[in-house]
Amino acid sequence: MRRLTVISLLVALTICAGASASSSSTTTPTSVTTQLALAHIATAKYATDLARAKADGYQIITRMIPSMGYHFLNPKVKGFDIRKPPILVYVHRGATWQLGALEWVFPKMPAKQPIEGARYGAFGAACHYIDGTFVFAGSQDKCAPKSPETGAKFGFWHPPLVTMHVWLWYPNPSGLFSGTNPLVTGFDHS
Repeated sequence: MRRLTVISLLVALTICAGASASSSSTTTPTSVTTQLALAHIATAKYATDLARAKADGYQIITRMIPSMGYHFLNPKVKGFDIRKPPILVYVHRGATWQLGALEWVFPKMPAKQPIEGARYGAFGAACHYIDGTFVFAGSQDKCAPKSPETGAKFGFWHPPLVTMHVWLWYPNPSGLFSGTNPLVTGFDHS
């Protein structure tokens, strides 16, 4: 376990160095480097182990969203903690799953950036079903009891959300904080 932690830390620092080299500024703030290293170490156990993520409470909330991935939410994780992302974004081919990004969602734009340099996206109000299908709907009373696509049972509804992705586990030429990743388009139909 100690070896995995050391290896994860070295990989995280390498990623941070790469992020620094590709950013518009010449250095990455130490706080960002530290945050990314902590996130990397904390989520290493999920990198290729979706079963572990599920055992720890993560459940599917979206099927493959093109140029993004499958989203798994842990409903017990609240607020912002760099070590505990509420959403893990995976890609897969066959039976192999790979963690790509970590994601946090907020009911409104954070007054203070949780990670310096972060970029934000948006996800509309939606009804989510237990098999990962979802339908955009302005209010919960518009949610069908079963998925119109698959017949799966209703899971939950949420209002419009502000999203923040961190592509910590899969390279992204669009940037560490981009909402989408052109390198995962090969997984869009897998």
